[in-house]
Amino acid sequence: MELMLSGVTKNYGHFTALQDFTYVFKEGVYGLLGPNGAGKSTLMNLITGNLSPDRGEILLNGKSIKDLGISYLKHIGFVPQQQNLYPTFTGKRFLYYMAALKGMDKKRADLEIPEILNMLNLTKQQDKKIREYSGGMKQRLLIGQALLDHPSILIFDEPTAGLDPKERIGIRNIISGFSEDRIVIFATHVVSDVEKAATEVLFLKDGLLLPAQKETQDWKDKKISLEEVYLHFFGDEGMSL
Repeated sequence: MELMLSGVTKNYGHFTALQDFTYVFKEGVYGLLGPNGAGKSTLMNLITGNLSPDRGEILLNGKSIKDLGISYLKHIGFVPQQQNLYPTFTGKRFLYYMAALKGMDKKRADLEIPEILNMLNLTKQQDKKIREYSGGMKQRLLIGQALLDHPSILIFDEPTAGLDPKERIGIRNIISGFSEDRIVIFATHVVSDVEKAATEVLFLKDGLLLPAQKETQDWKDKKISLEEVYLHFFGDEGMSL
């Protein structure tokens, strides 16, 4: 599995949100670090197909996602930053609803949904209304809908935003568990989430991917903390521990 972005640029009028982004993602967990406005959400939306680049191309296993069309979307599981859920739905009903939107037949949904609820420790809460869920439970449910139909690429936009420390640890443990057979990319400004969950780290600033091979290797070799790397590139701008 290989997802390659080559010279990808996205403009909003005269503002360049992402400039000449080039990177190859393979199986593993990638943390995207940068302050607000760095281009993280724009990159997420380009990878998920919600936005189209103004320049450059995105390739999955050597094929343009533009040419792959709707078949590319079957590879994507997306967990957005906003918890846009249906408060009167139960957790189980929400997953069946999302499975239908993804075009899954009921037989396959009947097999996958109990497994997902069990994996995310939501089986006991599956028949409760979502309005009764805690922030962490809602986030786990959003992860659950992203897992439907076995996507090979998982995208998380600020997955622990607004969660208490216990819930945050639970979510990042879930994320790190997906590293073996999927491409997992999560954008955040929470340094500890990346330090604990990611196998690779990318740094974005003002729409640019920063050259950080030496600093990243020093972090992997435990010569320097990720917090120190962040401070080196960004100061304390937008940093959460």
